[in-house]
Amino acid sequence: MRKTLVTALTATLLAALTACGGSDNGGGKTLRVGTLSDSKPNAYQENGNYTGFDNELLKAIAAKEGLKLEFAATEFSALLGQVANGTFDIGSSAISQTDARKKTVDFSAPYNYQALGIEAKETAGITDENSLSGKRVGVVQGTVSDTWLGTNAPTAQAVRFPNDAAALNALKTGAIDGAVFDQATAEDYAKNNADAKLKVTKAITTTIPHGFAFKKGNTELIDKINDGLKKVIADGTWVKVHDQFEPTAPVPAEFKPGQ
Repeated sequence: MRKTLVTALTATLLAALTACGGSDNGGGKTLRVGTLSDSKPNAYQENGNYTGFDNELLKAIAAKEGLKLEFAATEFSALLGQVANGTFDIGSSAISQTDARKKTVDFSAPYNYQALGIEAKETAGITDENSLSGKRVGVVQGTVSDTWLGTNAPTAQAVRFPNDAAALNALKTGAIDGAVFDQATAEDYAKNNADAKLKVTKAITTTIPHGFAFKKGNTELIDKINDGLKKVIADGTWVKVHDQFEPTAPVPAEFKPGQ
């Protein structure tokens, strides 16, 4: 009787320990997702909920794979380092897969492509990259916008901010002449800040893919996310999420249902 009781208790303890465990592949544990709180329509917080195209797509992928997610906000300039050191299991914020970033983290398969928008007040005299010379132009530090500005408008005065909200506020108050954001973000700002008379003066398309970021070597979790991504593309979920958050942007052929 006593032996049976001890055996049963041992089995219960082992089961409990197993349940409390988990690994970076997401099996049985809640995955920590680093994201942004102010970058509409890709990644932002609304009514206490982390949402946006990237985060809702990741939620749909996780549902397909039986993964549990917990979101937390950070600054973009810190995000990849926090993924690399294990603070977050996944980075989600329209992260462009550049060669430099691939040295720090691994990426999922592409789930979108980078597009940028130059934004300014209607009276600023900014039309394209050639008109940025000598202008104070805001970018979020460490983003593709930051790199693009240095390469394509080297005579502009780059003003670097920790997040979109700070750059937008500077643009609205006239502290900077223009800014470069993700195209969808720039369009959202122009639409929802009518009093500031903001305008997207030029859209720049690129072939740089977006991907979710992971600590290097975490291939098991990456494989799960990639598998879920294939499923949400095939069943049309990708397009539904895209149409909810980026209805004016074209859908690349590879993300249409049945792919």
